[in-house]
Amino acid sequence: MTKKNFKKSIQIVSLFFISFFINNHQVIAQKTILGFKNTAQQNKIEKDFDAQLSATRVGQNIKQLSSVPHHLGSVGGKFVSDQIAKIFKEAGWETKTEVYQLMFPTPLTRVLEMTGATNYKAKLKETPLKEDATSAQADQLPTYNCWSADGDVSANLVFVNYGLPEDYETLAKYGIDVKGKIVIAKYGRSWRGIKPKVAQEHGAIGCLIYSDPIDDGYGAGDEYPIGAFKNDQTVQRGSIMDMVIYPGDPTTPNIASTENAPRVDHNNAENLLKIPVLPISYGDASPLLKDMAGPVAPKSWMGGLPFSYHIGPSKSMVHLKLAFDWKKRPGINVIATIKGSEFPDQWVIRGNHHDAWVNGAADPISGMASELEEAIAIGGLLKQGWRPKRTLVYCAWDAEEPGLMGSTEWVEDHAAELQSKAVAYINSDGNGRGFLGVEGSHGFSNFITDISKSVIDPETGVTVFDRQKAKRASEATSTQSKKEIYQSTEYPLGAMGSGSDYSSFIQHLGVPSLNVGYGGEDQGGEYHSIYDSYDMYVRFKDPEFKYGVTLAQTAGRIALRLAEADALQFDYNPLQKTIKGYITELMGTVEQLREKAKVENELINNKAYIIAADPTKKLATPEKVKEVPYVNFTPILNALVHLESAAKQLEISKSKADAKQLAVINSKIYTAEQLLLTSKGLPRRPWYKHSLYAPGFYTGYGVKTVPGVREAIEQKNWQEVIEQINEVAGAIEKFSSYLDAL
Repeated sequence: MTKKNFKKSIQIVSLFFISFFINNHQVIAQKTILGFKNTAQQNKIEKDFDAQLSATRVGQNIKQLSSVPHHLGSVGGKFVSDQIAKIFKEAGWETKTEVYQLMFPTPLTRVLEMTGATNYKAKLKETPLKEDATSAQADQLPTYNCWSADGDVSANLVFVNYGLPEDYETLAKYGIDVKGKIVIAKYGRSWRGIKPKVAQEHGAIGCLIYSDPIDDGYGAGDEYPIGAFKNDQTVQRGSIMDMVIYPGDPTTPNIASTENAPRVDHNNAENLLKIPVLPISYGDASPLLKDMAGPVAPKSWMGGLPFSYHIGPSKSMVHLKLAFDWKKRPGINVIATIKGSEFPDQWVIRGNHHDAWVNGAADPISGMASELEEAIAIGGLLKQGWRPKRTLVYCAWDAEEPGLMGSTEWVEDHAAELQSKAVAYINSDGNGRGFLGVEGSHGFSNFITDISKSVIDPETGVTVFDRQKAKRASEATSTQSKKEIYQSTEYPLGAMGSGSDYSSFIQHLGVPSLNVGYGGEDQGGEYHSIYDSYDMYVRFKDPEFKYGVTLAQTAGRIALRLAEADALQFDYNPLQKTIKGYITELMGTVEQLREKAKVENELINNKAYIIAADPTKKLATPEKVKEVPYVNFTPILNALVHLESAAKQLEISKSKADAKQLAVINSKIYTAEQLLLTSKGLPRRPWYKHSLYAPGFYTGYGVKTVPGVREAIEQKNWQEVIEQINEVAGAIEKFSSYLDAL
């Protein structure tokens, strides 16, 4: 089947499912709402809330707040935070700003040039376009990777594909060493900071990162401004802080970056790299890659530029010189509060960041505009005489882009109070057109299913639950999986990695968290460039701002239902099933590794790789693999038996409880997730304490579930596997015992 015909068949299946859902799932108000004894009042609150949401106002706020560049510490950043505070205040929220002094280096010097067989000086500049009104503004941050080291290095260049650990294994087969070289890697397949991290580990002295057109340019679709994808001068800015060690201001680990906070020198910060790193466009990358000598790259490494890719080293020398100002700048968090009428010390927290690399219409203002719309609608409820039972805290974070700094410093500043009072944290970031995506604490699985069945998709008229299910079913590759998805009645809540402001809440403090957004039909290459603008957004993202309203409905319902619930919507039966699935997967991984080691060693012993190899390429043959021992997962399996019984009994107790008993359970249940934290934190990164969710050491934003055990298995550190199994089992046992006592 051709790619075109395959895509057409997927569209036909999607339309079939959507048609089925429209004809068989009439859109009616929910008869019951999870967590409420009597749903009529809550249904009225939500109806009144929805009536005050305005797509027009969402669009106006996106336009205003993305009208100027507004990175951390900029004049535009102050303008944006002031406007957000003004909107909160006018809506009736008690509003304040909390300011932290944050290290934020910006460029003084950027030089990239090649001399020798090829002479080229990189432009390092994006081209303003007449079709994009804000692309020529002053005060734009130049193209750079924040937290690059200062450096002045010259060396040959080596192409490392996407710069992942497995790519360096391929280089080793070719006998190519990057030690003392500058590497060039494609954006994609992992978070950007992993690429220089792995390069530094292999001895490289500099790193360039570019977006290849096959992934994010004319190979994916029409270039901007004709289409949504990167043109040959577009560059993705971004942080390369090693956030998997710890996020936030790197000079104040574990404490808030207040004016007089003790600081480590940035040169000694554990989460900052030691080599210069620079992002470039594929226009600037092309002459460098074309100069490459050495072997032809493997077929899977080839990109979309019109020449054969070689691994290198380059024929010419590359000179990379970078210097930064390493200044502290004020990070302005806007905090808006409505005090609860019955449980003022139980906080439902909602957040989205407001800082951007440039104008940031999509990232983050589209999400921020939805949060503001929620706040305006809730303000309307206040004027009607309503007040939430629990306290609502709506936050607009600064300095997310450089490394989740605004939210992390606030969390570190208020840690004890948050662990005592925070019922949940609800996050969003950029938003677009398409399908609901939610990640979070799996105690909320049933709650999110309930929410997703109460919100209507603006394009199809079915619930966002049914539309998301239709998408998954249409994309499934087997008849059995299509059937299973079609029959499913639960929303597939994802696990949390990193990359947005929820990280410090859940992974450091154990505050139950959710990350909510829409997308999938809003493709584009504007990410972190000067083209992330209002003009781009209204053409390619959410032209009528319908999904801005849909996000406000979704996150607003989550906040309102948590604030008003008779019984807080935690159910740990899905959590037990989810953990059991993770452990079953890990057990299978160990078995697969054992079988793989056995087969690989047989092939090596019988010289199969030598016999099969092309002798003209002189590739190195693999070395024998260490045998994989048997691993005992019994401690976790036994702990899960306890969790299963504790979770079931808790639901029985809640169903029989009167209002007074529910209030007692509510006052304790939201702190339960803190029992899933480990006292020591994860190996080599103790800031991350959650035993179930963390960003991967070599995946960055991507989640690693049961991370201590999983990464020890991946590193084949079998002693650490045993230690981490016991740590996780102990956390689950503590958690289960806590539930027993509720």
